[in-house]
Amino acid sequence: MPIPSEGYPLAAAVSPRVQVTERTDSTNADVVAAVTADADAWPHLSLLLTRDQRAGRGRLDRSWTAPPETALAVSVAVRVDALPVAARGWIPLIAGAAMTRAVAAQLRGTSHSAGLKWPNDVLLDGAKVSGILAEAVNAHPDIVVIGSGVNTTMTAVDLPVETATSFAAVGLDVDEDRLLADYLRALDEQLSALASAGGDAAASGVHAEISTLCTTVGSDVRVALPDGSSLEGRAVRIDGDGRLVVDVDGDETAVAAGDVVHVR
Repeated sequence: MPIPSEGYPLAAAVSPRVQVTERTDSTNADVVAAVTADADAWPHLSLLLTRDQRAGRGRLDRSWTAPPETALAVSVAVRVDALPVAARGWIPLIAGAAMTRAVAAQLRGTSHSAGLKWPNDVLLDGAKVSGILAEAVNAHPDIVVIGSGVNTTMTAVDLPVETATSFAAVGLDVDEDRLLADYLRALDEQLSALASAGGDAAASGVHAEISTLCTTVGSDVRVALPDGSSLEGRAVRIDGDGRLVVDVDGDETAVAAGDVVHVR
């Protein structure tokens, strides 16, 4: 059920459409369906948000749920027609970096820290506070819907896994409106930079931005690969295609997709 969006004036100053719903199964599924039905009604940076998502999806088809009113789920429609298809693999990484910047802005003046775990999990004091899922709209391939979930007021006892956290769990309040506005600005800034550079992540500064924020680089990691195998080594860099390069006993492997664990 749509409800007024007056509670998000900062986000509304950035986004042409801020739609709030009391509850839904999946904001991503809703926006994909809405864009498919009427793309013109969802211009660049339009968003749908809720504090009660019942059947969200994460990367690798994982389910994502949270008790009502404890997390923010938001899906943003972005227009990427100016971005070469070959460069669109950077979109999820850009979204993760944008949310990392937004979370970091909430932490200024505190002893807490934010970081990006490759490819697009956002960490608060080393634990996951936000995840990202980007998917193209089949009927409109130049529109991508980027979904993100942010653990806001979730108590420690409600955290789904030991590696998760929330603002409340570390004793912090969060300004949701400012978080969204900062996220949208950073997302638009980096997507525009990449498009202006013809999809060149290095020339646009996107590669450097993501590499700087990514705490995976320089960490010892264990990576579970889609084929069921795994590798363990030192993450040494993000390459020019956005892949994570892992050094295993002197041999480097570029990982395009996988579940990364920071060993230490």
